[in-house]
Amino acid sequence: MTKQFQKTLLLSILKSSKPYLVHLNKHLNQKMMKIKFIYTSFPLLLILLSVSLQSQDRLLIDKIIARVGGETILLSEIESQYSFSLERIEEMNVEESEIRCQILESMIGQKLIVHQAKLDSVIVSDEEVNAQLDFRINTVLRQMNGDEAFFEEYYNMTTSEMRENLRDDMVQQILAEKMQNQLITDVSVTPQEVEDFFNSIPQDSLPFLGSEVELSEIVVVPEVNEIERLEALQKILKIKKQIDEGESFSDLAIKYSDDPGSGAKGGELGFATRGNFVPEFEAAAYSLEKDELSEPVETQFGFHIIQMQERRGNRLKLRHILIRPNITQEDIDIARAKLDTIKLTLDTATTLTFEEGVKKYSSEDVQSYNNGGRMQNPNTGKTIFQTSELPPEIYFAIEEMEIGDISEPLEFTLPTGETAFRITKLESRTQPHQANLEEDYGKIQTFAKENKKNKYFIEWVNEKIEETYIKIDRNYLSCPNIDNMIN
Repeated sequence: MTKQFQKTLLLSILKSSKPYLVHLNKHLNQKMMKIKFIYTSFPLLLILLSVSLQSQDRLLIDKIIARVGGETILLSEIESQYSFSLERIEEMNVEESEIRCQILESMIGQKLIVHQAKLDSVIVSDEEVNAQLDFRINTVLRQMNGDEAFFEEYYNMTTSEMRENLRDDMVQQILAEKMQNQLITDVSVTPQEVEDFFNSIPQDSLPFLGSEVELSEIVVVPEVNEIERLEALQKILKIKKQIDEGESFSDLAIKYSDDPGSGAKGGELGFATRGNFVPEFEAAAYSLEKDELSEPVETQFGFHIIQMQERRGNRLKLRHILIRPNITQEDIDIARAKLDTIKLTLDTATTLTFEEGVKKYSSEDVQSYNNGGRMQNPNTGKTIFQTSELPPEIYFAIEEMEIGDISEPLEFTLPTGETAFRITKLESRTQPHQANLEEDYGKIQTFAKENKKNKYFIEWVNEKIEETYIKIDRNYLSCPNIDNMIN
């Protein structure tokens, strides 16, 4: 991946709003659907800042390519999108002119929605815009480990300048999203419509679906023994004393910190707002004055000393040093034995349910704790996994299990890097089969509803195109769909 593509990809995070595009379940593929989700082909495109391209030795002489009601589309917007697509074009057998036509068509769709939103007095508040801008800027900063200096060097602008550059586009994105949601929120489908939709799919186009499972878990994390905890505390106190006596915070962070991300940068965490850190860390950080050093703060990760370097409203620039207590083999063995006992209790208990066991025994720091133990598929946000998506240790553990069975304790690694153990209950399993209404009604209902939304939105778009002033630069009149729009 080239540096330019990396840069435009990061900018796409900054510019993109909540995606409109409905990603079809890969089992129910486009051949099965036999429809084009046209309303989702008007997404809020990943419009890139022309100033970014200019900084890459490319200066565009801007001009208006299209007018849609009171909205305009600039050449720089089209070329920015085209630049973002360049590396992907090489993988597809698509003409450059066709890509530009598709970009312009989608932009016209977006501008049409924005134009209508303004006519319908759809309101976007400053709070909504600021929240979206903060989210996007912070997403990119996290990828840069909070390094605002690197951000400024990379994009040739400060985060404040970036916010101002993005603000107008963000307003339009939120306007369009609100307008579209307003139009299709109340669309629903009846059971008969679901059946009719399914029956409209040719039999030979129905896909063969792989096995899917639903799982619950109880997670036990090894606890640090008191000896190791006190050793870590003594170590962080010694480091704090060295800083108090004049030694470099940065040098000590590089030498001692157990946070691999910030440690190598002298403990720097960059700017962040509330909600980015665990509560204990955040409470201590927000109580500090400029350049003040905290006392040792204990969190689930270990002991921290924190320094607040700068405050900008609700945003703090922080650095820290983390000392993580060692987890001994004895601690690990105790956790595994505890989970063995929990499994035995659940296997033999007549009144204790697995869900009750979750609340009684499972770690509160894992997502499943607040969902009755149900594991969430990170790819979909739902509780259903294709067996091919499962971690290998779970896949092999449940292979021979029956519905309701509970696995032996399985070792795995938490996102924090900690070792943990879980027992897994098989809640449901489907066998490989061709898609059918009985087993796959929920999926089919979802796509039937999206199909209905699509048709409704097509009708709305066609109606608004007819009554909206649209003017296109003559160089783009050869685009087939564009020509149809203005005719």
